[in-house]
Amino acid sequence: MPTAPHPQNTDELYQALQENDRRPYGRARTVTAEELVDVAEQFAEPRPLVHALLELQEAYTYGSEPRKSPVVFARLLTLFDEQPDVFDERLRHTLFWRFKWVANALVALPEMPLPSLRQWLTEMRDRYEKAGLELQPYYGQAYRLAAHVGEGADLAFELWAGRARTRLSDCEACEICERALYHLAAGDDERALRVWEPVLGGKESCQEEPVRSISYALLPLLRTGRTDRARELHLTGYRACRRNPSMSGEVGRHLEFCALTGNEARGLELLAENRNLFDDVDSPQDLLAFLTGVEVLLQRVELLGHGELPAAGPAGRTWTVAGLRAEVRGRADDLAARFDARNGTTAHTDRRRGRLDRAPLLDTLQLTLRARDLDDVAPATSSAAPARTATAVPEQLNELIARARELDEKGHPDATVCWARLRALVAAPGYVHPDDPAVGPLERLHADLLDDEASRAGLRDRFDEAAALHEAAASRYDAAGAPGHAVLARACALLPAAEIPAEHADGAEAKAAALTAAHAALVRLHEETSGLAPYLEARLLRLRATALGLRLQTSRNEEHAAPVFAEVDLLLDFATRHDIAGQVSGALLLRASAHAVSGDLPAAVTEIDALLDRLKAHGPAWHLPRTLGLRGRIQLGLRDAQAAYTDLAESLRLAAEWPSDTVDTARLHGDLAEAALHLGRPDEALRHLTRSAELELRRGSRSDAYCAYSNAARLSLDLDRVEDCIALLDSVLAEPDVVAGEVDDRLVAELRLTRARALHAGADLKAATAEFAALAAESAGWDDDPGSHAGIAAETAVLLGEGGEFGPAREAADQALAAHARAPRYEKLSNCLRELARLQAQQQGADGLADALAYLADAERVADEARAAGYEAHGRSLDSALAYEHGRVNAYAAEYESALAALDKALALLGEPEAGDDRAGEWAECVRLAAVVEGNYLERANAALVRLDSAVSRLTALGHTEEAAALTSLAARLRDEE
Repeated sequence: MPTAPHPQNTDELYQALQENDRRPYGRARTVTAEELVDVAEQFAEPRPLVHALLELQEAYTYGSEPRKSPVVFARLLTLFDEQPDVFDERLRHTLFWRFKWVANALVALPEMPLPSLRQWLTEMRDRYEKAGLELQPYYGQAYRLAAHVGEGADLAFELWAGRARTRLSDCEACEICERALYHLAAGDDERALRVWEPVLGGKESCQEEPVRSISYALLPLLRTGRTDRARELHLTGYRACRRNPSMSGEVGRHLEFCALTGNEARGLELLAENRNLFDDVDSPQDLLAFLTGVEVLLQRVELLGHGELPAAGPAGRTWTVAGLRAEVRGRADDLAARFDARNGTTAHTDRRRGRLDRAPLLDTLQLTLRARDLDDVAPATSSAAPARTATAVPEQLNELIARARELDEKGHPDATVCWARLRALVAAPGYVHPDDPAVGPLERLHADLLDDEASRAGLRDRFDEAAALHEAAASRYDAAGAPGHAVLARACALLPAAEIPAEHADGAEAKAAALTAAHAALVRLHEETSGLAPYLEARLLRLRATALGLRLQTSRNEEHAAPVFAEVDLLLDFATRHDIAGQVSGALLLRASAHAVSGDLPAAVTEIDALLDRLKAHGPAWHLPRTLGLRGRIQLGLRDAQAAYTDLAESLRLAAEWPSDTVDTARLHGDLAEAALHLGRPDEALRHLTRSAELELRRGSRSDAYCAYSNAARLSLDLDRVEDCIALLDSVLAEPDVVAGEVDDRLVAELRLTRARALHAGADLKAATAEFAALAAESAGWDDDPGSHAGIAAETAVLLGEGGEFGPAREAADQALAAHARAPRYEKLSNCLRELARLQAQQQGADGLADALAYLADAERVADEARAAGYEAHGRSLDSALAYEHGRVNAYAAEYESALAALDKALALLGEPEAGDDRAGEWAECVRLAAVVEGNYLERANAALVRLDSAVSRLTALGHTEEAAALTSLAARLRDEE
């Protein structure tokens, strides 16, 4: 089926070939190339067919289809032999270059006999000699074959490496890689890395490099102690080769690197991302390299006792680590045996065994901000017990039930450990309930377990589930003859029910109303119930106070504060009379929180300090972490970051002594991140943010987790940790619920937007532009948020302009302007339009001036609108920035008089700088560009020097020495040129 209308003439064919050349390698590009060959055969002129065949061979070569590449080249060679005049110098050069491609393709096929490989090299040598070409490329291919076979490599290397390079030699980067691999095979890591340095350092590159070299250099870097460099190169190298069939071997080596550095969980994640390679790689040699890397990873995971974890394997069935490892081992062993049978050596089996026998090089190396282990990727179980416990669990069943209820009555966090144990026992086949009146019937125990499960669901913000479970527990308590517990369970159901978002209602207002209704229902329930045990009645009072506390937190209405304090006083009085220590401290904590929410932070600190003294003296000790956490947040509000950090760090330390559900450690890490940022420790803040996100994810609060990841990604980008940012977001965006579209689309868009900005910062303009364009298309449908679409479309337009795609850039800018009309984004739009004008004038000169000035006219209208609306820019003045851009655009178009007039206007708008003026840099830049236009292009050196000398004097007198230095240097150059 054709992918596009067929070209009707040679001009259309050449255009189609150019368009296909811009596509990424893969099946779509290959199919189009095949169709274009069919089209080219219909023309009488042979040269279009040559071009089409060359494009097809390239598609096969880099699309990992080595079997087809030699067939296409045979047609080219026949055309060359029959009609050599068709091949101009460039086509002739390309033809002889691709002898090497065919040699590499034949080596990759184990069914190709070894004598045939050598015969092809002989053909290559004879053809080169006949054409008067130097033989260094031939000897390079001879060395590659010897290294592949595992015989005669030393001599072949000397014959190749000792010869001077020619025009047909492999590029410098590829030859460096071959030399380094020779030394690596000899066991000389240091020498290999020295040879590799120009490629790894970015001085030499090509289509395959440095990606290929990076994948081989990772383990030598680790063995020589260069762990930071290995980590850095893993992030950049993996991103460049992932999902690419022609780089499947590179992917396999990155998987191996993960396995040998304690990053097995990341390895499984990357394997899932590259699942397509099991089916898309047609090259047996590349497939063997990939499968061996996969097996190294799976072998390590299984050795660590996780053979039953799910793993991503060939499509069509589900796989476990153990099952996939067996499949991969069989396929890879067969491929290695086929190569060795063809070559008459054991080289491939030996190399494969060497990779599989490698011991881990490091226990752990944190490769990404999202550090996870295999336990983190194991399927979660809802009944899993907390990781830590401070109390022993009784062995006798009746003692265990009694202990669980005793701890639960006190609100002790170790009750969750006992309930978890009981849940497992009751669910086991053959469970026999104790015949003990003190324990009560099985129905009562079922109610207890439901109530505990409901509480844990509430902690995870699963409000629907929590409310339903509390109601179910109440019914079972009634059936078990425990009416007091039934009343409390129904009371507990009211709060999560009020937290459930109301459909088609204002969020805060609707929630406040629901909490008001919940409080009223709690009061009625309390008034209608008598004979409650004191600890149950205290809990009911606590629920009443909590409902009003949540309402105050939601509404921020001052009128809602007094009722909270009244309810807290009732609870405190009751708990004190009945000596219920946990509820006394709970009441005091609620009162401090209410002061904080009301904005009376000093009163909150006073309450908190008194509570901490009480807790240290009388307990309960498990309330200390939560109380310290609250004081830390209050200290943040008081702008005392150091005090906040101290409290939060101590809270986190104490929290580790209790089961994981006792304290919201995810929030503690988030608050510590904020404190660390205020203290100027952004790297530490980043660690706390990612830890907070991972904890949220682990407890099922996925939206909160993704928000924390989003914050971490933006911070890492601000810190110029571009690859860390991209790797983090790649991992998060690959989460199953994100891929399935189950996460809020705006939150996912925010993650993708940060990733697109990181790609741009990492100089991957093509990928960044594609992501921005996709986001712009999606956000066009956000009728409730046109401002965000305006911003995204504006950024998209700038990236398209950077890539020279000014037609699509204009369309994106127009979309941004249309959205801006509905929700103004003055500064964003002005910046976008001025930058597009600069890009068009810079890239197209006078030819782009009209379009550039059109952008500036739009920017002027935006500035007029901003002025009329009373908007004040956060950065540069929109008017002075616009005048400066007029100057720069006209200068690029060689309209120097207009440029100088615009720059003088900008200077007038700015006014001369004063002491402490933060516009001194902008003013100095205007002076600099005006002097360049005036002195260099309008050849008025004297006027330019007067301008510069005056500005230098002004800046120096005001202490702006750095700005003055740049102008002094320019003045000196102008004087030298006089």
